[in-house]
Amino acid sequence: QLQLVESGGGLVQAGGSLRLSCAASGHFFSSYAMGWFRQAPGKEREIVAGITWSGGGTYYADSVKGRFTISRDNAKNTVYLQMNSLKPEDTAVYYCAADLFRSTVLRVDQNEYDYWGQGTQVTVSS
Repeated sequence: QLQLVESGGGLVQAGGSLRLSCAASGHFFSSYAMGWFRQAPGKEREIVAGITWSGGGTYYADSVKGRFTISRDNAKNTVYLQMNSLKPEDTAVYYCAADLFRSTVLRVDQNEYDYWGQGTQVTVSS
């Protein structure tokens, strides 16, 4: 079982940057693929980025490609989301999630993810 805690959210102006962190406690963090999801007011939760258990494969939603970078440090049980060139439409609650799926292929369906953090608010002002 994993417990996930996100941090790093906040208020930033358009064009700015933030780095989100997700610290995991529990066992076998390195066995889990990790994903970052977001949910804006009135919208469904959507995947933003994902990274395989080894870190060798990544996935990005089209809306964030070239601006966001996901990474992980298995020695620190932490996954990161570097967000650059932020836009007002990036405003949302951001969640990290863990998927016990050891594969080179990432799953993007949130229903496949086993554990979730509580979320961190990101607000981008225009």
